Amino acid sequence: MQSGLVTSLARPGGNITGLTLYAPELAGKRLQLLKEILPVISRVAVVWNAANPDPAVIFKETKKAGLTLGIEILSVEMRDPADVVSALESVTRQRADALITIDDPLTIDQRNYIVEFTSRNRLPSMYGLRQFADAGGLIAYGANLADLQRRAAGYVDKILRGAKPGDLPIQQPTKFELIINLKTAKALGLTIPQSVLLRADEVIQ
Repeated sequence: MQSGLVTSLARPGGNITGLTLYAPELAGKRLQLLKEILPVISRVAVVWNAANPDPAVIFKETKKAGLTLGIEILSVEMRDPADVVSALESVTRQRADALITIDDPLTIDQRNYIVEFTSRNRLPSMYGLRQFADAGGLIAYGANLADLQRRAAGYVDKILRGAKPGDLPIQQPTKFELIINLKTAKALGLTIPQSVLLRADEVIQ
């Protein structure tokens, strides 16, 4: 991982192991989902924590996907909570058609403000965690947290039985969920394609 806390995911070394939400390969899928819902979008703002090296990788993957899909990716950088207001104001100035948030502790902590901003500005939005959709965000596609929690319990058991954390690979998500907030879609005047609704794990009415 880019943070340098471990030498590799397979053999982290030291006294660190566990499960991670880090899955840069999802960046393109999230942008593709937005394109399915809004075929005419041409400019997407990506809100991310520039002080964290992991979101930087995901932002690069999003830009790469944007080139393939013909979508201009606008970088909206935050580094601490004091940046959230000015960062989101820049989204309006850049006339983005939609917004994607790259999830990390900073953006997750600011999720209510981010969701409120997108609602106030009638801006379709995509997130990586269901907490954003639960808070009123349009759509979330990412790791199934309940599955990660179940798998984490197995790691706790192994460590209590004497396994060394550094010998246990850090596991990435293997089960994902698509959450659609239909109430938010209706408020935005959007019709979610049936092809997307059929793939949803949960639809919030």
